Amino acid sequence: MSSETQSENIIIVGASHAASQVSISLRQGGFVGNITMIGDEEHVPYHHPPLSKEFLSGNKTIEDILIRPQSVYAKANVKLKLSTRVEAIERATKTVLTDNGETLPYDKLILTTGARVRHLKIPGEKLENVFYLRNSEDVLGIKAKISDSKKAVIIGGGYIGLETAASLRKQGLEVIIIEAMPRILQRVTAPELSTFYKRIHIEEGVRIIEGVMASAIHEDGTELKVQTVCGQEFLADFVVIGIGVIPNLELAADAGLTTSNGIEVNEFCQSSDPDIYAAGDVTWHFNPIYGSKLRLESVPNATEQAKTVANHINGVEKPYTALPWFWSDQYDLKLQIAGLSADYNEIIIRGDIDSGRSFSVFYFKGDTFLAVDAVNSPRDFMFGRQVLSKGLQIKKSIVADIEADLKSAVE
Repeated sequence: MSSETQSENIIIVGASHAASQVSISLRQGGFVGNITMIGDEEHVPYHHPPLSKEFLSGNKTIEDILIRPQSVYAKANVKLKLSTRVEAIERATKTVLTDNGETLPYDKLILTTGARVRHLKIPGEKLENVFYLRNSEDVLGIKAKISDSKKAVIIGGGYIGLETAASLRKQGLEVIIIEAMPRILQRVTAPELSTFYKRIHIEEGVRIIEGVMASAIHEDGTELKVQTVCGQEFLADFVVIGIGVIPNLELAADAGLTTSNGIEVNEFCQSSDPDIYAAGDVTWHFNPIYGSKLRLESVPNATEQAKTVANHINGVEKPYTALPWFWSDQYDLKLQIAGLSADYNEIIIRGDIDSGRSFSVFYFKGDTFLAVDAVNSPRDFMFGRQVLSKGLQIKKSIVADIEADLKSAVE
């Protein structure tokens, strides 16, 4: 190994899922130079999915949800600069400027800046006891309020809102969900799945208000009052807003990198500057399985892109080709999603979606299998994931036969 390679500097901006994976994968792949990870939170990278679930419910601490213990980074000789923000990238000099006045040189720069919450621009959204849910500090604020609260209003009926509702109900709070769209989960799944989750949450004691937009939040004595555009009012001890996220692409855009709905990257996760990579929620990338550009808010995507970056820096050209997959835990339900269902025009349901809690939904466009949503059906999820990853197709008639072995559906 040359002394030049040993003196190379890699800077990772953002202490995220992708940051954790790329730092370790670089070492595993043989990189011996300097690695510095810069994150604006005080913690080493931690898992984000448990924030609205086990962490919010109090079943896990921040130490329990760390992706890797701090000792792992120390052993891998990864330098951590936490509670630090990168203010600018100077591509001409290949340096980054931090908020504490440091100028740090890089040979390769990796942007894992993720996404931030989308704010609801209504009066009162910045009041005390109005929370967003994106990081550990957000959840700690909510947890501190739970013990002396009886009722909460959640604005937003996506996965974050529903997972938060489930966690709060488990702790005995009255919960109301206000969703602006005609149905919960409208942006991400079929009407049948929305109906199922609405049923489950109602059975668990949640009140769901659909097709109604919150217009203001006011203080009402010791409580908060959420008003809607149609004149309804809902009282709560605290409010949680979950209406989506926005990619943190400003640092890249200010540096002149090509951006659109994220930082645009090639199949090796290189940006328009070949010495600057990006991975995770912030990337706008091509997915060969679906033949289109995507931005995915997904832990598996962040992990696979991080591995792609590390391989490429270490001289292994292994393009990113991963199948998108996701999950959501609510009450006793584990939803596992393989693939993307956005362009579907037909679904086939296996199992009892109307009264049961275990089934799967297969999405098709014509005869093309696109995705599967599996609720408490891990075998159907694994089947769908394997078939989609291999680019295979399946016979709809066999999928529709609940008694049939799914494996026999593969064409």
